[in-house]
Amino acid sequence: MQIWVDADACPRVIKEILFRAADRVAVQVTLVANQAIQAPRSRHIRSIQVASGFDVADNYIVQQAQAGDLVITADIPLASEVIDKGCLALNPRGDLYTVENIRQRLNMRDFMDTMRASGVDTGGPPAFSQADRMAFANQLDRLLQTG
Repeated sequence: MQIWVDADACPRVIKEILFRAADRVAVQVTLVANQAIQAPRSRHIRSIQVASGFDVADNYIVQQAQAGDLVITADIPLASEVIDKGCLALNPRGDLYTVENIRQRLNMRDFMDTMRASGVDTGGPPAFSQADRMAFANQLDRLLQTG
């Protein structure tokens, strides 16, 4: 298993959890972003900067990820694409995207986009919390133990 991180919008605290996990269990963590991302020196951690542009980092992850890999992303369309390839997808709040729940999440995302486009203020996601951090760390540990 390799871990691919959609790193442009990934919270720093989540990246730090991933960095510790990379060295603890000797798993490759690859950060992909269209800007330079700071990563500690480790043979298990690498950072790849892709060109700027819409979905360039997402497309790189889809092309490189293999069945059984884990992708960290809050991007639901990206999660859907990697699930179709046989990957696992986990968002930074610790929610595991699955074959069973990804279609519903895509539909809700599209619905909310439509609402926003028609002028409805849908608000944004709640602030990232300590509970989110813990949920992510716990789910990551579970996945690394079974992967």
